[in-house]
Amino acid sequence: MFESGTFVAEHVSEVRRQQVQPNGVDLTLETVYEQRDSGRIGRNGKEIGDRQQVESEQITEKSPENYYLPQGGYIVQYAETIEIPDGHVGFVYPRSSLMRNSCMLNTAVWDAGYEGKGEGLLQVHHDIELERGARIAQLVLAEADHDGTYDGDYQGENLD
Repeated sequence: MFESGTFVAEHVSEVRRQQVQPNGVDLTLETVYEQRDSGRIGRNGKEIGDRQQVESEQITEKSPENYYLPQGGYIVQYAETIEIPDGHVGFVYPRSSLMRNSCMLNTAVWDAGYEGKGEGLLQVHHDIELERGARIAQLVLAEADHDGTYDGDYQGENLD
Protein backbone atom coordinates (compact mmCIF):
# COMPACT_ATOMS: atom_id res chain seq x y z
CA MET A 1 0.00 0.00 0.00
CA PHE A 2 1.25 3.47 -0.86
CA GLU A 3 1.61 5.97 1.98
CA SER A 4 0.06 9.44 2.19
CA GLY A 5 1.91 12.55 1.12
CA THR A 6 2.04 13.66 4.76
CA PHE A 7 3.85 10.43 5.70
CA VAL A 8 6.29 10.80 2.79
CA ALA A 9 7.03 14.42 3.81
CA GLU A 10 8.28 13.18 7.19
CA HIS A 11 11.13 11.46 5.31
CA VAL A 12 12.11 14.33 3.03
CA SER A 13 13.95 17.37 4.32
CA GLU A 14 13.51 20.95 3.19
CA VAL A 15 9.92 20.45 2.01
CA ARG A 16 7.59 23.38 1.33
CA ARG A 17 3.89 22.89 1.91
CA GLN A 18 3.03 23.09 -1.81
CA GLN A 19 5.33 20.08 -2.46
CA VAL A 20 3.16 17.75 -0.35
CA GLN A 21 0.66 15.95 -2.59
CA PRO A 22 -2.09 13.49 -1.63
CA ASN A 23 0.14 10.46 -2.33
CA GLY A 24 3.69 11.77 -2.28
CA VAL A 25 6.08 14.70 -2.23
CA ASP A 26 7.26 16.70 -5.23
CA LEU A 27 11.02 16.80 -5.69
CA THR A 28 12.66 19.91 -7.09
CA LEU A 29 15.53 20.45 -9.50
CA GLU A 30 18.88 21.31 -7.95
CA THR A 31 21.49 20.70 -10.66
CA VAL A 32 21.74 19.31 -14.19
CA TYR A 33 24.70 17.27 -15.48
CA GLU A 34 25.68 15.98 -18.88
CA GLN A 35 27.65 12.75 -19.07
CA ARG A 36 30.86 13.34 -21.04
CA ASP A 37 32.60 9.95 -20.98
CA SER A 38 31.43 6.38 -21.17
CA GLY A 39 30.85 4.33 -18.04
CA ARG A 40 31.06 0.63 -17.48
CA ILE A 41 28.85 -1.87 -15.68
CA GLY A 42 30.39 -5.29 -15.17
CA ARG A 43 29.61 -8.36 -13.12
CA ASN A 44 32.00 -7.30 -10.37
CA GLY A 45 31.77 -3.54 -10.35
CA LYS A 46 30.85 -0.36 -12.10
CA GLU A 47 32.33 2.93 -13.23
CA ILE A 48 30.27 6.06 -13.68
CA GLY A 49 31.31 8.09 -16.71
CA ASP A 50 32.69 11.57 -16.13
CA ARG A 51 30.03 14.28 -15.89
CA GLN A 52 30.02 18.00 -16.47
CA GLN A 53 27.60 20.36 -14.77
CA VAL A 54 25.36 22.20 -17.22
CA GLU A 55 25.63 25.94 -16.74
CA SER A 56 22.46 27.71 -15.71
CA GLU A 57 21.55 31.18 -16.94
CA GLN A 58 20.30 34.09 -14.85
CA ILE A 59 19.03 37.13 -16.76
CA THR A 60 19.04 39.54 -13.81
CA GLU A 61 20.29 39.31 -10.24
CA LYS A 62 16.72 38.76 -9.00
CA SER A 63 15.57 36.38 -11.72
CA PRO A 64 15.67 32.62 -11.17
CA GLU A 65 18.39 30.40 -12.59
CA ASN A 66 17.26 28.51 -15.68
CA TYR A 67 18.62 25.56 -17.57
CA TYR A 68 18.07 25.63 -21.34
CA LEU A 69 18.29 22.00 -22.42
CA PRO A 70 18.36 20.89 -26.06
CA GLN A 71 17.38 17.36 -27.02
CA GLY A 72 19.46 14.72 -25.26
CA GLY A 73 19.95 12.87 -22.02
CA TYR A 74 20.82 14.58 -18.73
CA ILE A 75 21.36 13.60 -15.12
CA VAL A 76 19.26 15.70 -12.75
CA GLN A 77 19.97 15.99 -9.04
CA TYR A 78 17.09 16.65 -6.68
CA ALA A 79 17.39 19.39 -4.04
CA GLU A 80 15.78 17.45 -1.20
CA THR A 81 17.42 14.93 1.11
CA ILE A 82 15.47 11.69 1.16
CA GLU A 83 15.46 8.94 3.79
CA ILE A 84 13.62 5.77 2.84
CA PRO A 85 12.28 4.35 6.14
CA ASP A 86 12.36 0.72 7.25
CA GLY A 87 9.42 -1.27 5.96
CA HIS A 88 9.17 0.82 2.77
CA VAL A 89 10.44 1.16 -0.78
CA GLY A 90 10.58 4.43 -2.71
CA PHE A 91 9.60 5.16 -6.28
CA VAL A 92 10.13 8.45 -8.12
CA TYR A 93 7.85 9.35 -11.01
CA PRO A 94 7.97 12.34 -13.39
CA ARG A 95 5.46 15.12 -12.95
CA SER A 96 2.99 15.13 -15.80
CA SER A 97 4.13 18.58 -16.97
CA LEU A 98 7.47 17.04 -17.98
CA MET A 99 5.75 14.44 -20.16
CA ARG A 100 3.47 17.11 -21.63
CA ASN A 101 6.64 18.91 -22.72
CA SER A 102 8.13 15.82 -24.42
CA CYS A 103 10.45 14.93 -21.54
CA MET A 104 10.72 11.76 -19.48
CA LEU A 105 12.36 11.09 -16.13
CA ASN A 106 13.71 7.63 -15.32
CA THR A 107 14.87 6.39 -11.93
CA ALA A 108 15.58 3.14 -10.15
CA VAL A 109 14.05 1.58 -7.03
CA TRP A 110 15.00 3.37 -3.80
CA ASP A 111 15.61 0.72 -1.14
CA ALA A 112 14.77 0.92 2.56
CA GLY A 113 17.62 2.61 4.41
CA TYR A 114 18.76 4.82 1.49
CA GLU A 115 19.65 8.38 2.43
CA GLY A 116 20.84 11.09 0.07
CA LYS A 117 20.00 13.62 -2.60
CA GLY A 118 19.15 11.29 -5.43
CA GLU A 119 19.43 11.61 -9.16
CA GLY A 120 17.40 10.70 -12.22
CA LEU A 121 17.85 10.46 -15.97
CA LEU A 122 16.03 13.23 -17.82
CA GLN A 123 15.32 12.43 -21.46
CA VAL A 124 14.61 15.61 -23.42
CA HIS A 125 12.84 14.95 -26.73
CA HIS A 126 12.15 18.62 -27.46
CA ASP A 127 14.12 21.60 -26.15
CA ILE A 128 12.97 22.77 -22.72
CA GLU A 129 13.72 25.45 -20.15
CA LEU A 130 13.76 24.29 -16.53
CA GLU A 131 14.04 26.65 -13.59
CA ARG A 132 16.23 25.63 -10.65
CA GLY A 133 13.82 24.76 -7.84
CA ALA A 134 11.03 23.69 -10.21
CA ARG A 135 9.04 20.61 -9.19
CA ILE A 136 9.98 17.88 -11.68
CA ALA A 137 9.29 14.57 -9.91
CA GLN A 138 7.20 12.99 -7.19
CA LEU A 139 8.47 10.56 -4.54
CA VAL A 140 6.03 7.94 -3.30
CA LEU A 141 6.60 5.35 -0.58
CA ALA A 142 5.05 1.90 -0.46
CA GLU A 143 5.04 -0.58 2.39
CA ALA A 144 7.42 -3.44 1.61
CA ASP A 145 9.08 -6.39 3.24
CA HIS A 146 12.84 -6.32 2.88
CA ASP A 147 15.95 -8.26 3.79
CA GLY A 148 18.29 -5.73 5.40
CA THR A 149 18.62 -2.09 4.42
CA TYR A 150 20.52 -0.25 1.71
CA ASP A 151 24.26 0.07 2.27
CA GLY A 152 25.50 0.47 -1.30
CA ASP A 153 27.80 2.84 -3.15
CA TYR A 154 25.24 5.63 -3.33
CA GLN A 155 24.44 5.79 0.38
CA GLY A 156 24.76 9.44 1.42
CA GLU A 157 25.18 10.64 -2.18
CA ASN A 158 25.32 14.36 -2.84
CA LEU A 159 25.25 15.21 0.87
CA ASP A 160 27.89 17.86 1.47
